[in-house]
Amino acid sequence: MNKQKIKIYLQYPWKFADSSYYKNLIYFPANNINYINVKKENFELAKSRTKFLLSKNLKTAIRKLTGFLDLPIMNVHLTKSKEKYDLIHCAHCLSSNDSPWVMDLESTWQLWVSGMNTKTGKDKVKTLLLSKNCKKIMPWTEDTKNKLLQIFPDKKIKKKIEIVSHAIKIPRIQKIKHSGINLFFTARYFYEKGGLETLEVFDVLTKKYPNVNAIFISNVPKEILEKYSKNKKIQFRHLIPQKELFEEIYPKTDIIVYPGYSDSYGFLFIEALAYGLPIVTVDGFARKELVLNGKTGIVCKKPEIIWKKNGLIIKNREKVILDLIKNTEKLIKNNSLRKKMSLNARKTAIEKYSIEKRNKQLERIYQEAIK
Repeated sequence: MNKQKIKIYLQYPWKFADSSYYKNLIYFPANNINYINVKKENFELAKSRTKFLLSKNLKTAIRKLTGFLDLPIMNVHLTKSKEKYDLIHCAHCLSSNDSPWVMDLESTWQLWVSGMNTKTGKDKVKTLLLSKNCKKIMPWTEDTKNKLLQIFPDKKIKKKIEIVSHAIKIPRIQKIKHSGINLFFTARYFYEKGGLETLEVFDVLTKKYPNVNAIFISNVPKEILEKYSKNKKIQFRHLIPQKELFEEIYPKTDIIVYPGYSDSYGFLFIEALAYGLPIVTVDGFARKELVLNGKTGIVCKKPEIIWKKNGLIIKNREKVILDLIKNTEKLIKNNSLRKKMSLNARKTAIEKYSIEKRNKQLERIYQEAIK
């Protein structure tokens, strides 16, 4: 006899959640879960350069305004639905509903629109997290869990926390035949993810090794594109559909180079694992949770970064580039190491980040929340 499906209202802070995490919830739900208020087409990741930039600029403007005022404003929402539901799943936001809710959390800053460092702001969030309606707090990583407990060192809050990682449909890998070794970088945000440094790495290595080519997908500034497009061994693309990335790019990639300075997670890391691709990156928030240094990739020393309103400054930039070159070169030269990391990556993805594992965990959490 089939179980009655649990009706979940997925609450997210913007009109839609432009994130692989939520797309994979909707596309691959557990058998006994029904997300009542969403359609698959609403969760297609932004692939239009214009649409992406408009969305980015709008969010940035709102955060700058509220940040300047530093008002204690929670990232809280009141769910309104004509259709009955059993539980609200808050996508990196809070709920003010008088009904059971759970929340997932990529990073603690998502709990506030502004005022996260004010006592009033912290107290307001703490009240909601301690409320009887908040049934489970689901950080994506151990680092986010630890940060959350640092801000709210409360035993009752700690009891509600359970890590629920991002999950991916583990693909059947059908490698596309290609000559030589392909390096790869992709990011929607160019400077914040280390695009400029990666381009310098690609330029050096493609010129040094006749059998090395590179694919670079990002919103590359015009003057940067003009400079590096002279190197014909680097193929430049703007944003592409995720389907094309999965079916045409990853299968012909050998090594991913991705600093990811601003990431508090980084979906690329999990995708790399699933496709058996070793990754060269730099240390950062939760980085060594996602990339097992020496096993599934190479994690270079964390750079010294100064974040400013108009961008970022990397104080030891030349050293960062040299480290990325040296460690990428190590994988270029060592075929057996690449293969070993590839096998480790696939094994890690299957054991830790599969949809099946995530669904089993989420269904149990949802069931416990509505008891």
